[in-house]
This record gives sequence, C-alpha cells and structure tokens, in this order.
Amino acid sequence: MTQPPLAGGESLAGAAYAWAALGGAPQALARLSPVVRDDTLAARLPVRALARACVGVCALAAAELVALRTQGPAPHARVDDGAVAAAFTSERQLLVDGRAPVTFAPLSRFWRTADGWVRTHANYPHHRERLLTGLGLTASTADADSEATVHAVAARLAALPGVEAEAAVYAAGGLAVALRTPREWAAHPQAAAVARLPLVARERLGDGAPRPLPLPAAGPLPPASGVRVLDLTRVIAGPVATRTLALLGADVLRVDPPHRPELPDQHADTGFGKRSTVLDLGGRAGLRTFQELLAGADVVVTGYRPGALDRFGLSPEALAERRPGLVVAQLSAWGTTGPWAHRRGFDSLVQVATGIAATEGSPERPGALPAQALDHGTGYLLAAAVLRALTEQRTDGAGGTRLARLALARTAAWLTGAVDGERAPGHAPDDSSAGYDSVGPSERTRAYDPTDRLAHTDSPLGRLRYAPSPVSFTGGPLNWAHPPGPWGADAPVWR
Repeated sequence: MTQPPLAGGESLAGAAYAWAALGGAPQALARLSPVVRDDTLAARLPVRALARACVGVCALAAAELVALRTQGPAPHARVDDGAVAAAFTSERQLLVDGRAPVTFAPLSRFWRTADGWVRTHANYPHHRERLLTGLGLTASTADADSEATVHAVAARLAALPGVEAEAAVYAAGGLAVALRTPREWAAHPQAAAVARLPLVARERLGDGAPRPLPLPAAGPLPPASGVRVLDLTRVIAGPVATRTLALLGADVLRVDPPHRPELPDQHADTGFGKRSTVLDLGGRAGLRTFQELLAGADVVVTGYRPGALDRFGLSPEALAERRPGLVVAQLSAWGTTGPWAHRRGFDSLVQVATGIAATEGSPERPGALPAQALDHGTGYLLAAAVLRALTEQRTDGAGGTRLARLALARTAAWLTGAVDGERAPGHAPDDSSAGYDSVGPSERTRAYDPTDRLAHTDSPLGRLRYAPSPVSFTGGPLNWAHPPGPWGADAPVWR
C-alpha cells in the first residue's frame, strides 16, 4: 500500500486517495473544486489537507447519488477550507442561549505520570467511576469532578508509570492512554494491526435487493431522500456521519439505551436533522421494537466497540441475514483486529497513543490537533462510504448487503503517514517534532476566526449558534430540515 500525500502543494491529492479507498471512479475528481485557505487548522501535521479530503469525497459521493437517482449529470462539488474548519470545530462553535458548550470534564485531561504523561477520558459518569476504580480511588457522584478528586487522581497517576496506569484503568473499564511517540507507537502490535487495514474496508455480505427509494419529486432532490438510517452511534465521529446523512435528506433515527443519556451539548451539536429515541435492547419489548424498525431500514450505522452489539443480534452478518439489502457502516476507535480491537477509545486518546500528541506538543507538554480531526474526518468518510454503498447497490447489478468499516486509528495513520513504513511528504522520519510540515510558531498560534461561517436558529433546546455543514454541491441542501430536539424524545417509528 502506498501512503498518499497529504502535505505539500497538491490540494486534492488526499481526496484522490480517499476517493479510491471508497471505490469511486477517478474521473469524478474533475467535478471537485477546492477553495484553499492557508490560515485554517494550522498544525505540524497536515490536518487541513485531511479535512479537505474527507469533506470533499463526501460531497462527491452525494453528487454521484443525485445523478443516479435523477438520471442526470452529476453536480459539481466544492470544498471550502473556511467552511471545513468551522465544521471540524462545531462542538466548540456551538452556543445554546449564548452559553458556551462544556467539551471536557475536569477528569478528562493530560496528567503527569512517573515516567511521562497519560490522558484520560471521563466525560460520562460511568467512565469517571471506572477511572477512579481503576486508580483505587472512590468518589460520590456529587464530588467526582471536585478539586479534591482532581488532586487525588493527579497524586495517584504521578506515582505510576504511564503504561501501568493505562492498564489499570482499562482493566476497570475506564479510559486512559499513555503518551507515545510516533516511533513507540510504530513498535506497538496495535499499530501493526491498524496499518494492515484499508482506510475504508468495504465488503459485500450476501444477496438481497435494496429497498426501492421513492421516485424523485419536483425540484432538487436531496441525494439521501427517502433513505432510512438507524443511528447507533455516540460522541462525535458517528453522529457527524449521521448528521451529514440527515442534511442530505435521510430520515435518521438515533437510538440510545435509556440508561446512557448523551451529553446535552454533544447532542445539540450533532443532533441537527435527526430524531432521537431510546430503546432498551436488553429487554424483550425494546428488542422487538428495534426489529420492527430494522425491517424498514436502509442503513444501520454503529459506533460501539467491535462485538459490543453482537449479543443483540446486531453483528454485520446477523443484520445481513435478517435484513438483506441493508447498508451497514461500522466505526471503531482502534480497528477490528489487534490487541486493542475491543478497547473503548475516543479521538483525544487515539491522538495520544499514535504519536500525534507528541508531535503537536513540546518537550515540556503534549499537544493536540487544532480540531478533533480524527472524529470529524472519519465521520465524513463514514457518511461517504454509506452514500457510495447506496450507489453501488443500484449500479453494479449485484445488490446485496454492503458493509463499510472505518477506525479512528486508521485515519490517524493516514494523517501521520505511518502506513507500511511510508511517510507522507513533509513529515519527519524520526520522533522529533522538528521538520514536520512547514508550520512555524506564528502560524500555529494564529487562530482562524470562523464567526462569519456560523448560523443561528431557534430550537426546542434554545437559541443555537452552530456551524453549517461544509458538504456542498450544485443544487444541494444548504441546511438541515430541522434543528435538534430533546434527547430521547421521539417515538421509535419511521416517518
């Protein structure tokens, strides 16, 4: 596998690679135009190029599906770095009645360890509890984020080597990852497993014709109009994918367990255009209702650890058997093989494990990308994979259930150039941060102001300021059909 360029002067080189990974025809790239802005998403790694590529191929896939359904020419697609930068930081741009969002809890952060650094993720109550348990600490729900608890966690982690802390917290079901350099990650068996994966894994699982989609109505046709999507994703990457499908006309129904509410600001940011319901799949009634929804669905998108939903009959193979002709899209943090395949993970933790945080930091402290680019980038790739699967089902004559699998760690490998020993142009060949790309200190500290890219709307959640979607093509939708509503408030039925 040859690693594609992301750095350098070719503004669509990354899009060409991603489009090929999605199975797209290379001539379609002539219909994609970039608007390049050098002041967006500044970093040592080529974040801007990755973001442009992921959004660009999503727009191409949407335009391709429009052409198929209308039997007309494919619209021209456009990817604007300014719109992309605003969307890739959408969770930061959100305001609810003028209030800024809460993005990370006090226990979600970098901590010094006996030999380096570790990063934890404890935004959800159950993850906070498991983090404390793994460290041999206790705290009530009321004081889990208190200053005293923060000091106790800091003291405990300062006494442990990073890898030992990582193992202890994961053994308790929590989330903590020790900081690794690119070289240290390259030597890890999970890195080898990830490097063997394609950027987008695509399979055909069996026979069965896809459900016929409604005929085009008068006026512009949203490409996913009439497509029914069951959204079993959480946090950012999966919800970004399904938020994009909702923009493009799909009826997206997000399904969550009743005992795991989504964080309110996260739900507000990623809930545009969707409906939200709760079902207990562990109960007979909830599972029966889900089966009824599945019978009428076209797409199932999941964002849980590989195998986590199998006990509910939601493995790709089981879905293909029960609902032939479905599109199944699966997202994971670490991929489907290797020693970490069944671990939970988030963008911030993948950055720490894969050497990104070391690359973007300094000798004094780890750093981070200017956006949660692994989440957002993989989300747009996931939406593109669904759109391409819907097209392929109807054009290659084979039909069948289609499976697409993506992983945050595989997107990270693309960003860092760490695939099969190859490195993208502009990347240093060793662990040092010197020489990465050509971004100097003045550029890295200059913040891009996306204010003129943001929009406002009233919603059941309050007055929202939000980042519009960057997916753009001629005649395409400019906004979602409706703003987000309360989490879990909708009936589990199709429209």
